[in-house]
Amino acid sequence: PRIPIPSDSGALPPERGLFGILLNISACLGVGTVYVRYKHVCVLDPDKSRILRVNRLGLALGCSSCFGLCLIANFQKCMLYPIHVLGSCLAFGMGTLYMLAQTGLSLGMRHREWGWARLALLLWAGGSLGTMLVSSALLGSGRFGPGLVQKLHWHPQERGYTPHMISTISEWSLAFSFLSFFLTYIRDFQ
Repeated sequence: PRIPIPSDSGALPPERGLFGILLNISACLGVGTVYVRYKHVCVLDPDKSRILRVNRLGLALGCSSCFGLCLIANFQKCMLYPIHVLGSCLAFGMGTLYMLAQTGLSLGMRHREWGWARLALLLWAGGSLGTMLVSSALLGSGRFGPGLVQKLHWHPQERGYTPHMISTISEWSLAFSFLSFFLTYIRDFQ
């Protein structure tokens, strides 16, 4: 089975342009959602300073994650790889920390309806992130050959194919856990 890494699906023209546009739009929608959640928490518990501090931290983490999406969109894997990796670290690392902050807020507030669901999604994201980091580190270590982290086309018989597939599936899983986490806000925003 061939499953492309999300970044590979937007590495070459003409897909690169569409990938960049859609990821930039997603980043803008993400910032909007993060901000609405921030204001929502401010209204729900305006008197608790600890909740407000974590909420401000969540706003910063969420915006940093969305900025990482913009870096991924505008600096493709095959062009400026170090900036693309920085964007991935911001998007996935700060995004997971954002989920942690928002899950803590959800469980610590009066309205806990979605707190446990968000905790389950956070655990899903954490497992996906850990698996992706380990398999990517294996590929980048040179154990399976040089330059594999930027390789675009893989065949099952090649060395490093298994960690590549594990990393790819983990990256998609992480992206879907983020989307699912944002979907838990629908009820709150109604």
